[in-house]
Amino acid sequence: MKVGDRVPVPEQSPEERIKNFNEVALGYTAELAMEEAKRCLKCPRPFCVEGCPVHIKIPEFIKLIAEGDFVGAYKKIMEDDLLPAITGRVCPQEEQCEGKCVLTKIGKPINIGKLERFVADYVRENNLEEIPKVPEWNGKKVAIIGSGPTGLTAAGDLVRMGYKVTIFEALHELGGVLIYGIPEFRLPKAVVRYEIDKLKQMGVEFKTNVVVGKTVTIDELLEEYDAVYIGTGAGTPNLLRIPGINLNNIYSANEFLTRVNLMKAFKFPEYDTPVKKGKKAAIIGGGNVAMDAARTALRLGYEVIVLYRRTYEYMTAREEEIIHAIDEGVKFEFLVSPIEFLGDENGNVKGVKLIRNELGEPDASGRRRPVPIPGSEFVVEADLVVIAIGQKPNKILYQELPDLKVNRWGGIIVDERQRTSMRGVFAGGDAVRGEATVILAMGDGREAAKAIDEYIRTGKWPEQVCS
Repeated sequence: MKVGDRVPVPEQSPEERIKNFNEVALGYTAELAMEEAKRCLKCPRPFCVEGCPVHIKIPEFIKLIAEGDFVGAYKKIMEDDLLPAITGRVCPQEEQCEGKCVLTKIGKPINIGKLERFVADYVRENNLEEIPKVPEWNGKKVAIIGSGPTGLTAAGDLVRMGYKVTIFEALHELGGVLIYGIPEFRLPKAVVRYEIDKLKQMGVEFKTNVVVGKTVTIDELLEEYDAVYIGTGAGTPNLLRIPGINLNNIYSANEFLTRVNLMKAFKFPEYDTPVKKGKKAAIIGGGNVAMDAARTALRLGYEVIVLYRRTYEYMTAREEEIIHAIDEGVKFEFLVSPIEFLGDENGNVKGVKLIRNELGEPDASGRRRPVPIPGSEFVVEADLVVIAIGQKPNKILYQELPDLKVNRWGGIIVDERQRTSMRGVFAGGDAVRGEATVILAMGDGREAAKAIDEYIRTGKWPEQVCS
């Protein structure tokens, strides 16, 4: 095998996996992981680490895998990332660590994500976990709002600094977007629960069914805790303002995926949340969430078409997810925009009226703007529509907090240390960035933990933050 050739990862075949919700990628065996790890060039300057938002010591853990020391590799990752089984599965490594790998000049980069997943799975499946030791309580307490990736990361770092940490979660189950948003076939829920259980064993306290902003306010939390970190994500979907939007069986991707992932609608009536079983599904959007919705609908028995307003090269979804969708039979219609949803006599959606686009000049995103072509309208049949065109933060948390500055779309404004305009209140992840990646949210959590520690120790707070 040439050094530029990547060791393939075993997967379920497309014919098999479209009939189940089991994980698609089966993961490396020990032998395959060692073979892939030995491709690493051990660069004097590891650009891969520079590309990682949490700065995992990538060459060091890969070297340990090549030597067969899988537990040592796991411990090395855990120095910087407490959730390796998750990040190994859902990070966009091709844009970050793997995108910086020098092997891209001659072939495929080291499969860093799948190696990370391998050691995490190896430790879990062989019961080799050693829970990180935490120091004695330093007498200070931190409240974290939201149990998604940014909150979990901040909690893990803070508890290892000696803080007593409590995470408040609005839903009945922990994990945030990791539980309700990402399908089982990409991220098994047992993996998420295992990673959260590690934090529990380290002393992090979790309180579910607490809607901060209603059940308790941030001001009330500040009376009991020395600092507050907001990591509530971006759970409010963007919807289309076009005729027919109120027809039955038109879902936001958020609701559709929550019904299936968190509420187990695909197992109805074993679980009591139903989801419509129909024939043709139309998914609107071109990002990772659109791919998740498309591949989920496919497994529910639908013929699926993805409707995207630009061309393939402008899609924001991970290439791996697009290829998996294509292999599984998802169809794509590019350069189209919905202009109306059509319904039947019972108020159920039966089709999407579209107009064709051509690409114009670049917009603020740097991508060429889709421009409608007059007279090009046509209809695609669909008895299920899922709208996956982005999400923004839910304002329920801070709608009665005039001192907390937010931008025009509801994102919390922070400085370079994740500090908000309220003293002692920090924020990160999608609540700040809008819909982004798990690993960027985790990077915010790490930065916030350091800033919270500094604030509590020194009591210093800038006179003006986010001005």
